[in-house]
Amino acid sequence: MMQAMRATRALIHLDRFCGNLRAVRERIGPHCRICAPVKADAYGHGAVRVAQAALSAGASHLAVALAPEGGELRQGGIKAPILLLSQSLPGEINEIVQYQLIPLVSDLDYAGELAAAAAAGGMKLPVHLKIDTGMGRLGCSPEEAPALAARIARLSSLEYAGTATHLAVADSPLPADMAFTGEQLRRFRGAVEKIRALGLDPGIVHAANSGAVLLHRDSWFDMVRPGILLYGYDPSGGGFPVQPVMELLTNIVLIKRVKKGESLSYGRTWTSPRDTFIATLPAGYGDGLPRLLSGNWQVLIRGRFYPLTGRICMDQCMADLGPETDIPRWEEVTIFGAAALSAADMAARLRTIPYEITCNINKRVPRVYQQFHF
Repeated sequence: MMQAMRATRALIHLDRFCGNLRAVRERIGPHCRICAPVKADAYGHGAVRVAQAALSAGASHLAVALAPEGGELRQGGIKAPILLLSQSLPGEINEIVQYQLIPLVSDLDYAGELAAAAAAGGMKLPVHLKIDTGMGRLGCSPEEAPALAARIARLSSLEYAGTATHLAVADSPLPADMAFTGEQLRRFRGAVEKIRALGLDPGIVHAANSGAVLLHRDSWFDMVRPGILLYGYDPSGGGFPVQPVMELLTNIVLIKRVKKGESLSYGRTWTSPRDTFIATLPAGYGDGLPRLLSGNWQVLIRGRFYPLTGRICMDQCMADLGPETDIPRWEEVTIFGAAALSAADMAARLRTIPYEITCNINKRVPRVYQQFHF
C-alpha cells in the first residue's frame, strides 16, 4: 500500500522498548536504578520519544554524550536527571548549567570550570566522579579518586552526587575477559571504599552496561546503564529476551523484467543468470543502508526472503524477485527489524555491531512511532 510519507521509514516499536526495559528491571530487582542511554538520538531511534518511553517504564535517569543532546531533551519537556557521559569543551559548560545536566568529571580542572559556571548561574550542579579502571578513555585513576572526590566535595557550587566507571569487555563470556572485568570491578570497589573511608558519600555508584547486566551481577551497585539491551540486542549472545525496537521498511516503487545476461547498477557487478523480475526499492547508502551489503543481503517481502542484487546506490537498491512473481508494485518491504532479519544479522555480515547499524539510519528517514500511551 502506498504511504502518505516517504516510502523508506523506520518503524519504532516503543512497546518493545518498554518491554526490554522491564526485562532488565526483572533481572536486577526493584532496588537498583536504571539509567537509559539516549545518546546519538537514542541510537537512531529518536531521543525525546524514547526518553519518554524509558521514564514511563521505570527508568530514573537518562544519559547523553553531548550537552546539546541534553538540551534537546529539556526542550522536549524532559525533567528527569540526565547524565552527560562524555567530556565537554569549555565552550559547552554554560549549556551544562543551563540544561541542568549531570557531567562525569575526571579531573580537577574540569571540576573547577564547572564549579565556576554553576556559581555564576546561582546553582549547585550535581556531578559524578568518573574512575578509569581499565577502559583507558575517560576517568581518573583509582589511586587518584579519593583525593579528587574530596576536592570536588569541597567545591560549594558542586554536589558530589555519584561515582562511576565503564567496563571494557563486560559483554564477553571468554575467561580472560571475565577476569579482566572482575579486575576492573575490584579496582572500582577499592576506590569507592577509600572514598567512603574519608567520610564522603560516593552518591549513586554505577558501572554496569548491557553486558554487565547480563554477565556480572556484582557490577550492578546502585544503578545500571544498559544501552543496546534496551534497543533489542543482547551483546553477550546469550539469548536474553529482548526484541528489536527499530524496523527499517520501504516499498517497491517499480518492478521490471530483466533478461538473462543483462547487468544491473553501477560497476555492472551483477549479471542476471536468467530472465527475472527486479524490484527497485527507494533506499540506499544515503539513508544508512551500508553499501558493503551489495550482493550480500536479503529483504523480506510477504514472508519470503529476496536477495539484493547489484551495487546499492545512494538512494535506491534492487531485489531479485525471481522468474515468476505475484508481488505487486508498492508492496511493503522489510530491510531489517524482523526476528530473522535483524540489525544484529546485518551487523554480523559486516563484522560490526548493531549499534552502528541503527545509529547510521539518518535523519532523512522518517521515524514512525507505534501507537503508545505514556
